[in-house]
Amino acid sequence: MATLQDIGVSAGINILSAFVFFIIFAILRLQPFNDRVYFSKWYLKGLRSSPSRGGAFAQRFVNLDFRSYMKFLNWMPEALKMPEPELIDHAGLDSVVYLRIYWLGLKIFAPIAVLAWAVLVPVNWTNNTLEMAKQLRNVTSSDIDKLSVSNIPEYSMRFWTHIVMAYAFTIWTCYVLMKEYETIANMRLQFVASEARRPDQFTVLVRNVPPDADESVSELVEHFFLVNHPDHYLTHQVVCNANKLADLVKKKKKLQNWLDYYQLKYARKNSQRIMVKLGFLGLWGQKVDAIEHYIAEIDKISKEISKEREEVVNDPKSIMPAAFVSFKTRWAAAVCAQTQQTRNPTQWLTEWAPEPRDVFWSNLAIPYVSLTVRRLIMHVAFFFLTFFFIIPIAFVQSLATIEGIVKVAPFLKVIVEDKFMKSVIQGFLPGIALKIFLAFLPSILMVMSKFEGFTSISSLERRAAFRYYIFNLVNVFLASVITGAAFEQLNSFLNQSPNQIPKTIGVAIPMKATFFITYIMVDGWAGVAGEILMLKPLIMFHLKNAFLVKTEKDREEAMDPGSIGFNTGEPRIQLYFLLGLVYAPVTPMLLPFILVFFALAYIVYRHQIINVYNQEYESAAAFWPDVHGRVIAALVISQLLLMGLLGTKHAALAAPFLIALPVLTIGFHHFCKGRYEPAFIRYPLQEAMMKDTLESAREPNLNLKGYLQNAYIHPVFKGDEDDDDIDDKLRKFEDEAIIVPTKRQSRRNTPAPSRISGEDSPSLPFSGKLV
Repeated sequence: MATLQDIGVSAGINILSAFVFFIIFAILRLQPFNDRVYFSKWYLKGLRSSPSRGGAFAQRFVNLDFRSYMKFLNWMPEALKMPEPELIDHAGLDSVVYLRIYWLGLKIFAPIAVLAWAVLVPVNWTNNTLEMAKQLRNVTSSDIDKLSVSNIPEYSMRFWTHIVMAYAFTIWTCYVLMKEYETIANMRLQFVASEARRPDQFTVLVRNVPPDADESVSELVEHFFLVNHPDHYLTHQVVCNANKLADLVKKKKKLQNWLDYYQLKYARKNSQRIMVKLGFLGLWGQKVDAIEHYIAEIDKISKEISKEREEVVNDPKSIMPAAFVSFKTRWAAAVCAQTQQTRNPTQWLTEWAPEPRDVFWSNLAIPYVSLTVRRLIMHVAFFFLTFFFIIPIAFVQSLATIEGIVKVAPFLKVIVEDKFMKSVIQGFLPGIALKIFLAFLPSILMVMSKFEGFTSISSLERRAAFRYYIFNLVNVFLASVITGAAFEQLNSFLNQSPNQIPKTIGVAIPMKATFFITYIMVDGWAGVAGEILMLKPLIMFHLKNAFLVKTEKDREEAMDPGSIGFNTGEPRIQLYFLLGLVYAPVTPMLLPFILVFFALAYIVYRHQIINVYNQEYESAAAFWPDVHGRVIAALVISQLLLMGLLGTKHAALAAPFLIALPVLTIGFHHFCKGRYEPAFIRYPLQEAMMKDTLESAREPNLNLKGYLQNAYIHPVFKGDEDDDDIDDKLRKFEDEAIIVPTKRQSRRNTPAPSRISGEDSPSLPFSGKLV
């Protein structure tokens, strides 16, 4: 068990690590050759250009102005200078609201920390319960535990202090959450009202279109919406299964990168031929000329791409029973997206279309009827992943202890029993071991979310974030507290009567705070500081710049600014909310460490959002109800655990007064859910009409159909120099006025056959425009 000295050593190591990371970052960001890595967002926005090519050769790569190095922490105040409205314009509402999660943590825990240290710490410290337990029952403890509720004897009236503080913490947390929910909801409505025109404002995604023997999917979609939305329907684009084509395009891009690499290498070697082996990893096989080989391979795959494109265009089987349908107004799109279209609730299902850059194209090809089965499979898989993951995590953490190391490697006993090494192992190693073991989890959870069939990147990230949160709750928190406390007190368990075991667990649970303190310092201090280095994007940029870049466009594509990573960042924040709320009335010693995390993370990620991250999508803070709900869940968990803890302390008179807290908290959650959540899941028709009216007044001659015509075409059909024939074919059908006669024998609901013209009907005659 970590002692106060162990925590001090761990704090020293992590503070030193963070300081070293900041110094390295300060040096790297000032070098001209790293400018595109640490200021990539400004390059992507076209507001920054490469450092001048003039001057001395060394100055092109190294900053020789030594005065700039003296202000190596100057980026911190600079990151705080940009006001929030300007930051919304610069980075989007999603990024700003994500930052507000850290600010929410500061607003909740700063007053709680002050109150807990002023009231609870003196109440806990002025007892000698743990000293007596150590002598009489052989229960292990440390100086830190004397600051916790474990140090209060059973039947003590001092527990009333903890109950009063629990009510105070709950009231303050709920108040801050409500004000923040109200603020974010207003920010979202204001952002949606003021943001520029986007295709998703006019478009809905229609799924599970019923099959029809007489009409293609495109014709069926067109006729349905001309009948049921006759005054508002504008155009549509059917969804096609272009996954194989997308794989071929991706493969061609990789081959092109290799060709660029060998062409640059050939130019630098003064016309010396470059030979490569065709075997595994180029280690054996036939030797061929590298440039000729890759030119031939690219030519071959280009023919495959052209053939596959023709098949996708002409094969009706590649058309999925889904389409992006666009309307003349936002009001009409809102009505369609938020209403049931037919008496059969399983057909013609409509939802708001993601913005084009948010669409996860490969999942659109998944049949809608298989989604339920896929999600059931993933629920079962996640259950086993979560609970079987406890075994390796417990094993790894057991090795990160003095006893575990000596058991596995007895020859290290002399080293690990050194006083300083013992402090390092007990105060630093468990946290870093857990962090390393969880490194691959986000990728696994994202793959599971993709298998479930979500059609947007934002929904994929939100589902992965939810699962990551549950995993952290079960494996990082509950498993560490319950199993860890039981193992640490194993000797006491074996030498007492069964009716004493719950009491020992009640005393031991607060003692696990020392482990979480070390984890917070490793993950929340050094880990956050390490984020700002961006080592992987830095290395990859310089490798690409050295071997693949030939033009300025290539250099821009070599940048990998990344994004806020909601699927990994938000669950980690929620773990700190959970730890703070659980341990605030139990072990207030943990709160200052959490405050340092929130403050440091707020500054670091604000800097990254301003200068580096390029968000993949904009959901207008649609994730906030999830954030609010998880903080509420953490609050309820903290209340239930406190009730259980006081129950083991025989606080019979005091404990029942805690029963009202979960009830009141859940009631508060339902109030917020009814009052504020509709702003995040529905678009008010009043807002849509106001925006439409303003736009029609400002731009009366707007060609909205031209704006929306190709907004949701699959990326593989866009912008390839080899696609001239396909593009010409698409344009021919778009530009000509073509009549599409109905193939049905009887059309009771359609007064006349549909006609396609430049103004009236927008579908393609053969299968609709391809997505």
